[in-house]
Amino acid sequence: MRRFEFVQGTSAKFWMSDVDDRTFIVVYGRLGTAGQRKEKAFPTAEAAARELEKKVAEKLREGYQEVAAEGGAPAGGAPAASAEEAAPPPPKLDLPPRVRPGEATEARRKAAVHALSALAAARGRRSWALGRAVRRARRALEALGGLDPATDAALSAALDTLMARVVAPSAPDRLPLVRAIELLSELDAAAFARAVRDTWKAPPATSPAAGALAVLKRQLEELGDPELGLRLGALLVDRPHHGSMSAEAGWALRWKALAPHLEAHLGRTGRSLRDYLASIDAGSDPHVAQRLQRMRAA
Repeated sequence: MRRFEFVQGTSAKFWMSDVDDRTFIVVYGRLGTAGQRKEKAFPTAEAAARELEKKVAEKLREGYQEVAAEGGAPAGGAPAASAEEAAPPPPKLDLPPRVRPGEATEARRKAAVHALSALAAARGRRSWALGRAVRRARRALEALGGLDPATDAALSAALDTLMARVVAPSAPDRLPLVRAIELLSELDAAAFARAVRDTWKAPPATSPAAGALAVLKRQLEELGDPELGLRLGALLVDRPHHGSMSAEAGWALRWKALAPHLEAHLGRTGRSLRDYLASIDAGSDPHVAQRLQRMRAA
């Protein structure tokens, strides 16, 4: 069957169709589900084929994109490709923007390094003072327009020093994980992936963030997409009344916007969003468990 997919905004759905002699067959539904099947008989095989062509044209006008046909065969009935000529990966998901456009000028890079260094030195401060330092650093990073800090040695070093404080052995030196994710959310998702895989790869068992960090690592590995890993991870570790990203109404809107894209990504490997969320183990972190519960109930 020829397969078409539509992923945009909060929509993530598929449409498949084929002709069996005089019968026109359609299967459609949300990505990650088996969908619904409908059949319609026509007087002749030619009439059924014309109906197929008509419906395909309609779907293309609606914005659907044709992907590999069901069973791995190329769309359109072409001969099956060899393993070396496998179908190309699906188009990148059209996720809503996460960062504002900006130009990473030299002055803005230096300002970001200064803000990160000041935050790294903010040991033992009261929560309000720490929050103020985080907001300053976040505004400085926001001005860089989603820059990958790996492209700037000074910025990369300042960020690595700060991210290491998430797993610092002593409480006065620690940076709350939710604060670290706020900062990483202003940068290219590659920075988040490096923090999870390298800086946070072996947190002390006594670290309050150990359970949540284990969840972030598993989701990054399973999704295989740093951008989705960052967005889902930010929602999972976000704590009510902590940080500037945790207003409950805002959290719900962010999850509603991300869910169809996550479902579309999982659907390409035959997994459903419901099953995926059910498979996530919050471990010992009660805050992650609460967020998971809300996601599953949505």
